Amino acid sequence: MHELGLMTGVMDAAVEAAREAGATKLLGVKVSIGEATEAVEDALVFAFGALAEADPFTEGATLDLTMIRPKSVCLECGTEFEHDLYNRFCPACDSFATELLCGRELQIDSIEVDLPDA
Repeated sequence: MHELGLMTGVMDAAVEAAREAGATKLLGVKVSIGEATEAVEDALVFAFGALAEADPFTEGATLDLTMIRPKSVCLECGTEFEHDLYNRFCPACDSFATELLCGRELQIDSIEVDLPDA
């Protein structure tokens, strides 16, 4: 279950950024992850929830998760197309000479924190 490892990294990075900003609590994290990572969405949500509940600083934090479909470009004809994990043949010319453009990323888009009153 690599989803726990992925979410541990996300949580560690978000907590570090929140603490560096002087936050008193991490409220939420918005994450984009490519479907080609083969991470299971429900397992990501479960792992995040389990990690969030383990620390008072993150307890109750929410996860806004966006799954990004794989998209490739054909190196023969230049067609860009979305596809599943296994079928990367160009729909225009049937070539397998394709390059993945997106779908393997993992990024924290934003975090929401509670800051102390000034």
